[in-house]
Amino acid sequence: MKERILAFLQSENKSAAQFAEEIGVQPSGISHILSGRNTPSLDFVVKMLHRYSSLSAEWLLFGRGAMYKYASQPTLFDVAPSETVSGEAFAGDTGLASGLQYPSESPETSSEVKNPGSDGNENDKILTKVLLFYSDKSCSEYTPS
Repeated sequence: MKERILAFLQSENKSAAQFAEEIGVQPSGISHILSGRNTPSLDFVVKMLHRYSSLSAEWLLFGRGAMYKYASQPTLFDVAPSETVSGEAFAGDTGLASGLQYPSESPETSSEVKNPGSDGNENDKILTKVLLFYSDKSCSEYTPS
């Protein structure tokens, strides 16, 4: 079961300390389980399954089936970068970005990207901030100077 708990922590991108806090156990208890010193108690398993209701008890206890009871909804990070460029990755795309004029140079060399307003005047809106999302599920903010 130790290996499945480790796989779950990796899947959820959680540290042992975060996990311990979320299920209400001592961090040392998690450390002992992950090191193989102790085996998880019934109370530990119940707390884990209660906190993470989508986690499959069958998988956690016996290693059978999938880790989760049901497939999760895709998130922004589940979409391949090439799919997001065209806007086809999201159902119900409103096309809000369809009027953007993308700069030909990198963000470091371009300080303004104009979005035409409803009246066609390109000077109505100026890009002030860009959020960048990376494949490792981190993000950063770019503000043109």
